Amino acid sequence: PDASVPDLAVALGGLGYDLRTLVGLYATLARGGTHQPLSWTVEPDARPSDDTADGGDAHEARLMSADASYELLRILRTAPPPPNARGGRIAFKTGTSYGHRDAWAIGFDGKHTVGVWVGRADGTATPGLVGRETAAPILFDAFQRIATRRTRLPGRPSGSVRMSARDLPPPLRRFERTRSTPAGAAYVSTPLRIIFPPDRAEIAAAPDEAALAVTAEGGTLPLTWMIDGKPVSTVRQHRTFLPLTTHGFARISVIDADGRTARTRVRLIAD
Repeated sequence: PDASVPDLAVALGGLGYDLRTLVGLYATLARGGTHQPLSWTVEPDARPSDDTADGGDAHEARLMSADASYELLRILRTAPPPPNARGGRIAFKTGTSYGHRDAWAIGFDGKHTVGVWVGRADGTATPGLVGRETAAPILFDAFQRIATRRTRLPGRPSGSVRMSARDLPPPLRRFERTRSTPAGAAYVSTPLRIIFPPDRAEIAAAPDEAALAVTAEGGTLPLTWMIDGKPVSTVRQHRTFLPLTTHGFARISVIDADGRTARTRVRLIAD
């Protein structure tokens, strides 16, 4: 295959980069999306050398917008820290190569970007070599050796646009987080489903009974209930009663305010 064409391995993080390149990319996030060639020294009094020695461009280059860079920073700062380390003070990411050949961790605060690589020089696999367990502790220790206190991470860029969840398209509103959102919940709006009657249930109904109790869960109110494709009730609650017109098989459906649907098929038998 043509190596110049991106494939699935790229999306999954399988594209090979050296540590210096990765550190440069993470430093770009720390700088609000602006890339600058790295400089490095071997000895404290040595003259700095940079990545432009091979003919590269020494000027800064914007790789992404400041808003996009900040959103990535927000994600990386929530990465779970290694045991006995305090999280949230640096934004970082760990990685483990296929076959446990090497492990890495790269992170930054408001002033420094640090990269850690762990592995064998010959590329031999090391069972149990995992980025979070081997490289991440070294990363946090390196930051502690740089300074006992972390430099605050960059804040939200000035002029960035923030939207209320009410202004978003309906499929994205489920990510809105409120005070009543349970801890660890991924979505505020749970999937719509009918919890009673269950699918393929047989329900005994006396001849003089004129209503069937139904209960839904999740979704966005109001809910519209249908029997055999015909709307019969619209209510602002999850539990209601539907009118019975006949016995036998019936298809019960419900649609919420965002257009999501759930359905069940039951059999009504004479009691």
